[in-house]
Amino acid sequence: MPVDDREVLHQRYARVRETTRELCAPLEVEDYVVQSMEDASPVRWHLAHTTWFYETFVLEPHLPGFRPYNPQFRDLFNSYYEAIGPPFPRARRGVLSRPTVEEVFSYRSGVDSAVHELVEIADDASLATLRPLLELGLRHEQQHQELILTDLAHAFAQNPLRPALRLASPAAASRGPGGFVDVPGGLVRIGHEGPGFAFDVERPAHLVYLEPYRLARDLVNNAQYMEFVRDGGYRRPALWLADGWRNVCEEGWRAPLYWVPEESAETTLGGLRPLDPEAPVCHVSHFEADAFARWAGKRLPTEAEWEHAARLFDWHGARGTLLDDGDLHPVGRATPPTDGPRHMQGEVWEWTASAFLPYPGFRPLPGAVGEYNGKFASGQMVLRGGSCATPAEAARLTDRNYFAPHKRWQFSGLRLAEAAR
Repeated sequence: MPVDDREVLHQRYARVRETTRELCAPLEVEDYVVQSMEDASPVRWHLAHTTWFYETFVLEPHLPGFRPYNPQFRDLFNSYYEAIGPPFPRARRGVLSRPTVEEVFSYRSGVDSAVHELVEIADDASLATLRPLLELGLRHEQQHQELILTDLAHAFAQNPLRPALRLASPAAASRGPGGFVDVPGGLVRIGHEGPGFAFDVERPAHLVYLEPYRLARDLVNNAQYMEFVRDGGYRRPALWLADGWRNVCEEGWRAPLYWVPEESAETTLGGLRPLDPEAPVCHVSHFEADAFARWAGKRLPTEAEWEHAARLFDWHGARGTLLDDGDLHPVGRATPPTDGPRHMQGEVWEWTASAFLPYPGFRPLPGAVGEYNGKFASGQMVLRGGSCATPAEAARLTDRNYFAPHKRWQFSGLRLAEAAR
């Protein structure tokens, strides 16, 4: 986009902000304030924090005479930017009854007006500086759109009334071709390069040597995972990494997070639904994905293998369910015939065998925004591909999601890999 194309920037900003509001439209005021566990945040906090990002990194440094909506919000809605100030403890976000939901929406409205003012009055040189900051803020908000949904799904799953955010009747999942695709190895290039948006940890592009391998055409589905459960997968320590077995024992894992095995159902954002045997299994941890792969006599792909295969085959053409489709759950959407893997974009984030580490030559962004990703490169595993809660615009082949290996409240699943024969 040319730096003087202000109308495009106005429209893009308004569209992303409106999408967040639309996601919240079905909610009652009580839904905005629930924090069902330490990892999740109230919807109200997500709405305020994404607004705080624009206020802190865009408006305060660049809009002449700008005054914060409420100076106390600087710490209250800070997530983890220590250079900005001490954040309010994450685990206690749900104890706050104020500011009210109405005041948070007023905060959003005020900041939106100021952002549009800044875009309008900035000269071309200033707009060239602002544009990447605004783009980072918009991509950040799209990440929080997904988090709003995953955090609501966890809260609703705790409720015996089994509420639904949006009632829907997704089509039955399509049966895939099955089997594995042969992928050549060699010296391959992964990571983002060239124009277009990418988060800091997607750069720099670099060379990786891969042995030839085989990648499953389809994601592991509910029927396949049910075989693992029925075969005693959660009772056999030999299948599990030590820390994973500890979670099985201490937390009583017996199935994916939202399964209700006695009813052959799962809780979803559409309420309690029968398990679709062909739909991708969802809400499993890295430990569960790894144990299933071992049980199946396979393994998880590395993130370099995943990205190399996505580049070789039609990553966009074999697209799965994304947020824009409105299902709010992986449904194993039918795809055109393909010789490559299906659903590498969307459906579920795919666990890989790779630890989340900086790429060779990584440099954090300057200033406080340099805390965005790089400082979390410890104790996390990489997921790839996007999910049914990822906005289509935000789905990128090089995107590196990451979570601790025992986390399973995200829309996370798996695809198998094996050595070449």
